[in-house]
Amino acid sequence: MKPTLLVLAAGMGSRYGGLKQLDGIGPNGETIMDYSIYDAIRSGFGKVVFVIRHDFEKDFKEKILSKYENHIAVDVVFQSIDKLPDGFVPNPERTKPWGTNHAVLMGSEIIREPFAVINADDFYGQDSFRVLAKALTDMEGKTGEYCMVGFRVGNTLSESGEVSRGVCHISDDGFLTTVTERHHIMRRDGGAVSFLDESGNAIVLDDNALVSMNMWGFTPDYFEYSKKAFVEFLSEHGNDLKTEFYIPSMVNELITRGAASVKVYDTTSSWFGVTYAADKPSVMANVAKLVEEGVYPNKLFDFK
Repeated sequence: MKPTLLVLAAGMGSRYGGLKQLDGIGPNGETIMDYSIYDAIRSGFGKVVFVIRHDFEKDFKEKILSKYENHIAVDVVFQSIDKLPDGFVPNPERTKPWGTNHAVLMGSEIIREPFAVINADDFYGQDSFRVLAKALTDMEGKTGEYCMVGFRVGNTLSESGEVSRGVCHISDDGFLTTVTERHHIMRRDGGAVSFLDESGNAIVLDDNALVSMNMWGFTPDYFEYSKKAFVEFLSEHGNDLKTEFYIPSMVNELITRGAASVKVYDTTSSWFGVTYAADKPSVMANVAKLVEEGVYPNKLFDFK
């Protein structure tokens, strides 16, 4: 069975100022998602499931899904603040989504095979999908053996402001030992990459430090672990207005208690993305260069 690609596309992108998932960056108005789906198809994925919100379902289906339907099986699941386990209701003042691992949980409704998780607004590159598709194919029938594709933090920054990344520590044999969500990452203090700790102190990171860009590979048992952990999370934080249920936190917990291992794969691909509106021109230039080099056709999805 071919692996499935789960695309996290429910975010409005508040810093960017709009539905950046629907914004064109290719020569014919292609979105970053278009390139991800193109790479997924030619890497051997068999289905794409999008996590979106109900309030832009119409636009999404008209502008996005219609392009893929003749090339790969597609489906949609919905993330909402009130989509919680029985017995829980959100704080009525909460407007912030529950986070990336809550979005992943939406896929449990229809995914029964090894699956990858990516962000809709990150450009991961062809080799990343090739590596991940092979790893997921090898994971068929297994449990508790996951994977991720890592990127170097110095190559994942925005010149326009701060970013958040999952900073990883890797064992000598290539397995993830911890991943910690770090915020306010940027070049500061003379060009050094650093994040801010809870006290606001700048902690320096090596440019080559491996980070997660939410490019994960899981088997369906991950959903069951996540469902139980989300109940525990809500029991402690269900009344909070901003606390989120992150993928790195879930993965960390599973590694710590020996319930799962995560193989880390490197890639020759370069990551880039649109975190802020000012990032768009450089992303467009990068894509144009890849088209010029023949990595991508001038117009995506003009293939049999």
